[in-house]
Amino acid sequence: MVPTDLRYHKEHEWVRVAGKEATVGISDFAQDALGDIVFIELPKAGTTVTAGQQIGEVESTKTTSSLYTPVSGRILRTNADLKDHPELVNAEPYGKGWMAVIELTQPNEVEQLMTAAQYEAFLKSA
Repeated sequence: MVPTDLRYHKEHEWVRVAGKEATVGISDFAQDALGDIVFIELPKAGTTVTAGQQIGEVESTKTTSSLYTPVSGRILRTNADLKDHPELVNAEPYGKGWMAVIELTQPNEVEQLMTAAQYEAFLKSA
């Protein structure tokens, strides 16, 4: 089930917006495709990012995949728990497995991302 309160990027990242902050993570589809996640490289707080930019990497027992930001802004914080427990992304990709919180500089970008229904259709067409 794809949560309906999020927006989705074509690279399988999700965004949850609260005011001027956007929490970013990877979708259940992405974590499932990656398999057991063993390491996550995240950006440093304070880093300015642009929508579509690579901001880190997710390493699994199968492969290494780039992590992209779906929105532009400044990294406020990252999920420090993932350093010692990257498996949280597998267990709770939409909860404790979040990756970064970004202060939005262009909030309108969120509207350009896919809704849950659009993302589900995108997954079926892939």
